Amino acid sequence: MKLTVIIPVYSVEATLGRCVESVVGQAFDDMEIILVDDGSPDGCPAMCDAWATKDSRVRVIHKANGGLSDARNAALEVAQGEFVTFVDSDDYLAPDTYAQVMAQAEGNDITEFPLFRHYGSQWQQVVRFGCSVYESAGDYWLRGRAYEHSYAWNKIYRRELFDGVRFPKGKVFEDVYTLPRLLDNARRIATVDCGMYYYCYNGQGITATAQGRQLGMLLEAHEEVINRWCDDRYYMHVLNIQADVYELAGQAGTGYTPTLPYRRVNPLAKGLSASQRLKALTLITLGLENTCKLNKILHRWKKPTHS
Repeated sequence: MKLTVIIPVYSVEATLGRCVESVVGQAFDDMEIILVDDGSPDGCPAMCDAWATKDSRVRVIHKANGGLSDARNAALEVAQGEFVTFVDSDDYLAPDTYAQVMAQAEGNDITEFPLFRHYGSQWQQVVRFGCSVYESAGDYWLRGRAYEHSYAWNKIYRRELFDGVRFPKGKVFEDVYTLPRLLDNARRIATVDCGMYYYCYNGQGITATAQGRQLGMLLEAHEEVINRWCDDRYYMHVLNIQADVYELAGQAGTGYTPTLPYRRVNPLAKGLSASQRLKALTLITLGLENTCKLNKILHRWKKPTHS
């Protein structure tokens, strides 16, 4: 078995058919498709079973609700493919994606392919990473800016990377916790310019509704990484998250102190945007906590968002 495709399923009657159809319709037969019914309270369990009846490549796991990480982990326990990939059931794939990407995946531990961010009629964006090979995890994380697209789903992984690694149950932004651990086991990471994963924005999802506690988990995940791999551009990325956590914790009335270690960032460092250069100058002048306080004042009426 070459590829295992893992699809967690919970309360997605409206999109499950489109998602699964896009996978079973791929021009790549050497795969198994594991649908994980995570205790869905609607018609999804029956829909999963119907797909298993129609296509012999489809397997179904029915389990009590445990969240996205737990669902992915349940499938990893029984996955048989040499490689593994994930699809969220709100999303779908372009035709022939797996055939094209798998043709280039041999020799790679992780192969990342393009994505299309679909925010309804309001905003759409194609994200391509070019064709690159990284033989250093830190190089991929920093030069490849993997921290900006640490999603589980637009990548194909050699399954053995998951030996001793699982998604953290009870955490949100679980992909940011998990990808660095997989990179620790990876020797070769590649980005390719073929295939397409269609990410469909969910206004009720954690990205849209995250508050202080949830963003604190995102910050925690990055803080675990920043002591190993860090440059000025990545630090400014994490500083933005820290500033939002500070703002939201303050709204909750807690006496919160920033936890991000201080780094003196050169405002003229290569790759910084104009706003990052200004914030770096503020960081040098005012320090970390006062930079967060200023950010809170300036963004009092603006709700922070994360991708």
